[in-house]
Amino acid sequence: MSVEEYWSKINHASAKVSSLISSYWHEHSDWTSWQFWIILTCLILPLIVLLIKLDKGKALQILFFGYTVHMLWTYTEIILIRLGLMDHHYFLLPFLPQAIGITSSFLPVSFMLLYQYCIKQDKNYLLWSIVLAAVIAFLFVPIEKKIGFIALVKGLNNFHVFLIDVIISMLAYGLTKFFVAFYQK
Repeated sequence: MSVEEYWSKINHASAKVSSLISSYWHEHSDWTSWQFWIILTCLILPLIVLLIKLDKGKALQILFFGYTVHMLWTYTEIILIRLGLMDHHYFLLPFLPQAIGITSSFLPVSFMLLYQYCIKQDKNYLLWSIVLAAVIAFLFVPIEKKIGFIALVKGLNNFHVFLIDVIISMLAYGLTKFFVAFYQK
């Protein structure tokens, strides 16, 4: 099959998937469903808390850290969905990443507030981030599964989510430390 034939098939399949997702969203996940409002709350409420609690003196450092968590989790989520390992059954808009309320707000803000706490109180971020990752993976994710917001399939489980959270938080921490040290020189 030629490159053009592959891309023709890929574009046709992509258009069909987009149409199905849009139809699904209109029937099960639009603004008339209670799930929509929970997801919107998961997007907006953490950002409001962040605006109130953010240490203005270290805002750029903390926001860089949170942005890194957001980007790493968003790309990881896209990969997990494309591999068929994770499904989000409800989402804000059919053309945005499915877990935007979680990956753009809830997770980054949770880790940002923890990061801020640890640098202000001189606590061990690595240890505390493992605790937060465990709370998310073994408390929050089961609640999401129970109410039908998320499905982990093909062997992906809560422990894997825990490991992903730990790895992402460590990468974000390492990158932030690197750039802080780099720009302080």
